[in-house]
This record gives sequence, structure tokens and C-alpha cells, in this order.
Amino acid sequence: MVDSTTQEIDEILDKAVDAFHQYKTYSLKQRADFMRTIALEITALGDELINTAASETNLPAPRLIGERARTIFQLNSYAEATEAGNWMNVSIDTADPARTPPKPDTRKTCVPLGPVVVFGASNFPFAYSTAGGDTACAFGAGCPVIAKAHPAHFKTSSLMAEAIFKAARKCNMPNGVFAHVRGASFEVGSYLAGHPQVKAIGFTGSFSGGKALFDLANRRSVPIPVFAEMGSINPVFLLPEKLMNEADSLAKQLASSVTLGMGQFCTNPGLIIAVDSEPLDRFLYQLKKEIEVLAPSKMLHEGIESNYEQKLAQALNQKGVQIIASSAGLSKLMIATATAQTFLKNPILHQEVFGPYALVIQCTNKEEMLSIAKALEGQLTTTLMATVADIKTHGELLNAIQEICGRLIFNNVPTGVEVSLSMHHGGPFPASTDSRFGAVGADGIKRFARPICYQNCEDELLPDELKNHNPLQIFRTVNNVLTKDVILN
Repeated sequence: MVDSTTQEIDEILDKAVDAFHQYKTYSLKQRADFMRTIALEITALGDELINTAASETNLPAPRLIGERARTIFQLNSYAEATEAGNWMNVSIDTADPARTPPKPDTRKTCVPLGPVVVFGASNFPFAYSTAGGDTACAFGAGCPVIAKAHPAHFKTSSLMAEAIFKAARKCNMPNGVFAHVRGASFEVGSYLAGHPQVKAIGFTGSFSGGKALFDLANRRSVPIPVFAEMGSINPVFLLPEKLMNEADSLAKQLASSVTLGMGQFCTNPGLIIAVDSEPLDRFLYQLKKEIEVLAPSKMLHEGIESNYEQKLAQALNQKGVQIIASSAGLSKLMIATATAQTFLKNPILHQEVFGPYALVIQCTNKEEMLSIAKALEGQLTTTLMATVADIKTHGELLNAIQEICGRLIFNNVPTGVEVSLSMHHGGPFPASTDSRFGAVGADGIKRFARPICYQNCEDELLPDELKNHNPLQIFRTVNNVLTKDVILN
């Protein structure tokens, strides 16, 4: 793979700008049909797509087949949401000329931002990459997409790109509505982030990569939004009554979650917190047994494996950290422990180790557990393994962890992210650069649009979603009432 040149990128962006001026005028149905056609073209790739991805990522075929189905579901569900129009948050307040002073007619909708750059993720070659959720959301909002292929699975990305190109031709999309950029070097990403014709960025990956893009975008003469999901240690709090009653089953559940997909999920539970006790000893004993019988497999690619081994070695070399369980072979599955005071005094232990590793923090009492919660940085998820009685006696802890996470989970593991409107896959910094938005669910369309208000505009000049007779038949908030009704003059 040869990196795209700056000249090639300039030409791509010129075409994207021209495409934007056409594509933003396309109806919601046209955009939705485009996304549905992409889904059909991905399906048509068949075994070639699965075999190519398997050869590039070391992921097994069943996992890839499942991820392809998720990607197709995303495209179809976001298409439906695009057409429904709820993401535009349409609101109308009609005029009242008799009021003093007279009340104007104001109508608010959302319009697309412009060309969006999507950086493909390494650990999800389908669902978070070239034709993944960010791309679908941008298309839904009315934005052209420039997808930067992840170098770890460039052939897979190229197949997905070709599916989008085919769909664009079949749906008569404007030339330039989609482009595929090659780039293994930081320079390509940097050039894209600083390009004046790029209006937003979607990113899923490491903290260093996402923060670099965020900083570049904010140093521009005209800053742009960067919606980066950058990872998380996803703490799990084991509360006393739950731990006493279910130590063994909790250990089995968490061992499976920590090692799922060789720990290569952004929601991998990397931190487990509990009060030192006999039930915790039982939990650790069972967790050790579960880990030691598991067989490690290859990680996605050499870069991820090298980074895992480096970060793991750094974490295990910290004073006060003890290994309690390890599998045999390369890319070891690893569980370690440390005291609450060790964790609180050492920021290195707060960092994500992307892979099949978890650190168990042993607290002396619930006050130390609360101190851990208050010291944690922003997270995608936080989990409470607890009974109702546990929750009632740990109210302050519950309040504290609500401040640090985007998804609060009760008695379930964080791995597995349902694609639905009520899902939130984001969190306070450094989990993401904007905790108000997530990369999963149709609300993600809102990231690539901005509000605009029309005041005292003639009805025939308004966009369809704001017209009195509501030709799109979408829900609108009219004079503070959610309705599909027409507005009578």
C-alpha cells in the first residue's frame, strides 16, 4: 500500500465539496436508499470479504460473519432513522402578531456540516471502519465521506470501499460523495485533519491517535469537531453482598469478558474493584482457574500485539503490582492485583492495556472503593455487580461513577454494545472527545449536522421538514407539542 499524496487528497476534497452541494439537497429517502444499497453490495461480496478480512486480521470467520451482519444492520437501521428525521430535532414556534412585542415565526432544523473524514478502526474491520457506523451517520446527515483505510486491513477496506462506490453509481449519487484514502503514516492523517475543506472527523482508536487529531483540528484557523472514541479501562465494582453470594459465577463471567476476542474490545473490563474479604479470595481463586485453562490466540496484527506486550510489561513492572494468573504462550492472558493505595498513587495503572489483561484492586473498606471511583478518568462504561441492598448502602459510590461513564451497567459485563437508539457508546474525556455523542446508535447522525433557524420565512421557501403541511410526515415539536399534524394558517 502506497500512501495517498497531498495532491490526490486535494483533488478528492475538491470533488467532495462539489458533491456536498448536490448531496445535501437529496431527500432523506434518497440518502436512506443509498445506505440500504451499500448494505446489499456488502452482502454481495460474500465469502471474499470474510476470507480477506480473516487473512489480514487473524479474526476467525464466525466473528467476522457476525460483525458483517452488525454492519449491515447498522446501515439499514441508520437508513430508517435518517428517513424518520428525528435526528433533525425539528421544532416550530408559530407567529403571534398580537403579542407585544410581536412574536416571530421561528422554525429550527439541522443541516449537514460538509465533507467528513472517517478513520478506520483496527479492531473492527467492518463495523467501525470504511462502511461502518461513522460513515453511515455522515451519509445520513447529508455529508460526503472520505474514509482513511486502516493499514492493518487495507485489502478489506478496499473491498468495502468498492461496495460503496457501486452503491453510489446505482443510486446516482454525485461524483465525490465517497472517497477512499490510503495512509500508513501520521502525515496523511495530519494533512486530512488540517485540510480546510474537511468539516468534521470520526475516529475510533487509541488515545494518542484521537488526541493528536483533536489537537490538530483545534489548532486550525477554523476549528472543526473531532468525534473520537479513544478507549477505556471500563471499571467493574464488585459490591459485598453480590460478591458473597456469587463469587464463582462472577469470576467465570468476568474471565470470559476480559479474554473475549483476546481482549481487543474498547469495552474490555480492565479494572476490577472490591473490598478485601473472604468472598474476594474465592473470586480470585476461581478467576485464576478460569484464566489458566484458556489458550491465547493471535492478536489482530503485529502492531497491536507489540503495543500490548509493551503496555503489559510497563503495568506489571510497577511497584505493588502482583501477577495472580497467567495463561501459557505468546500474547498471555493476565490478571494482576494491587492495593487501592498503590492504584491511587500511580497514574500509570490508570492507563488502558489493550488486550486480555485486568487489574484487580483490593480495597480495605467501602471508603477506599469510593476514592477509587472519584480518582478514575472518563470511561466508556462502568459496571456495578451488586444487589439492591448493595446499591442502597453505596449511594455515594453510585453517584460518583455516574460522573465518569457513558454507560452504567448493572450485573452484566461491558463487552457487547447493542446497536439501538438508547445505547450510548461514548463517555467523558479521555474515553471520547465529546461525551454528548456516541458512535453507536442513530443519534450518532447528529454529530455531522448543525442547527439552523428560519425566521419569518415564506412557507414555499422552507425545507420540507419545516413546511406547514409536513410533506415528510415526520414528528415535529410545534408550539411545544410533539406531533405529525399539519400547521393551519
